[in-house]
Amino acid sequence: MIEVDKLTKHYGPVTAIRDVSFTVAPGEIVGFLGPNGAGKSTTMRVLACFMPASDGSARVAGFDVFRESMEVRRRIGYMPENVPLYNDMRVAPYLDFVAEAKGVPRSARKRRVAEVMDRCLIADVQNRLIRHLSKGYRQRVGLAQALVSDPAVLVLDEPTIGLDPTQIKEIRALIKSLGGEHTVILSTHILPEVAMVCSGVVIINRGSIVAQGPIDRLVEQFFPTARVEVEIAGPRAAVREGMRSIPGVVRVEESGDGSNGGGRFVVESARGRDVRGEIFQLAAQQKWNLLELRQVGMTLEEVFIRVVAGEEREGATPAGTDPAVATEVATR
Repeated sequence: MIEVDKLTKHYGPVTAIRDVSFTVAPGEIVGFLGPNGAGKSTTMRVLACFMPASDGSARVAGFDVFRESMEVRRRIGYMPENVPLYNDMRVAPYLDFVAEAKGVPRSARKRRVAEVMDRCLIADVQNRLIRHLSKGYRQRVGLAQALVSDPAVLVLDEPTIGLDPTQIKEIRALIKSLGGEHTVILSTHILPEVAMVCSGVVIINRGSIVAQGPIDRLVEQFFPTARVEVEIAGPRAAVREGMRSIPGVVRVEESGDGSNGGGRFVVESARGRDVRGEIFQLAAQQKWNLLELRQVGMTLEEVFIRVVAGEEREGATPAGTDPAVATEVATR
C-alpha cells in the first residue's frame, strides 16, 4: 500500500533524508520513529504530496506521489504535527467543508461527518468555534479531518501530542481499531504507544533508515539473549561466579545494591534458555537468601536507544555538512 524506494530530500546543501526505503502492507499500522531532526516529518510530507523529493520514488495506494499526486491525495488522510485548522469555523461545518473538498458525495457527507465526530470524540463540541477549543480537542478535530473521506491510507504525524492521558488512551484505541480497514503510518515520540498500537516499526536516524520490521523480530535482533534480574543476600563474588557457572549463562553483571542488604545482578543467557530454576537451586544449596528473581522483557524503547546510540557514536553530523546549516533544518 505504501512503497518507498531510495527517497532523498535536499534542503540546499543539507540532505534531510537519504536513500530511505520501506514498505507498509495493506491494513498494517506501522510506527515511524526517530529522534528530533531525523527526517520523519520530511518523509511523511513527501508521502502526503505536501512537498516533492529530490530523488527516489514513492507510491501510495498504487499511485506515484510525484506523477499522480492528485490520485494519491484522493486516497490519503494526512494529519501533520501542527494541524492547520480554520479557527473561525465551527467544528461540524469545518468537517463538512473538508469532506466536500475531498470529494465525499453530498448525500453521504452528513452521515460521514457524524461518524468521524463520534469516533474522534468531538460530537460534544461540534457547534463550537475551533479557536475556542483546547489543544486536545484541536488534535482530535485534526484526526477527524484526516478520516472524514474514509481514506485507504492515513499518514499521522504525532497524533496524540497535547492530549491528556485519558485522551491518549482513547485516541490510541481509535488508531488501533483502524488497522485492517485502513493502512496507517504514524510518527510519535511515545514509544510504549507504538508497542501497543503498531505491528511493525521503521526507525530513521540522521536521514537514513537504521532498522525496520515487526517489533518482536527487532527485539530478538538487537537483544539476542534472555535476561533475568536477581537479588541475592550472599557473598557477592561467590554469587556472581556461581551464576556464571550455570550452563547457558553468557554474562552476569552486578547492577547495584538491593533493598534488603543483598546484591542485584542481571543474568544473561541464550534466548529461549530459562535459568531461573538453576539460580533458585544454587541459592538454596549455598544457603543464600534469594530476595528477587524475575525475567526481564526487552522493550521497543531499549531497541530504539540501542539503535540510535550506536548510530550517534559514528558521528552526529553527516560528512560534508556544515553543523550550523544542520542545526537550521533540525526541526524539519
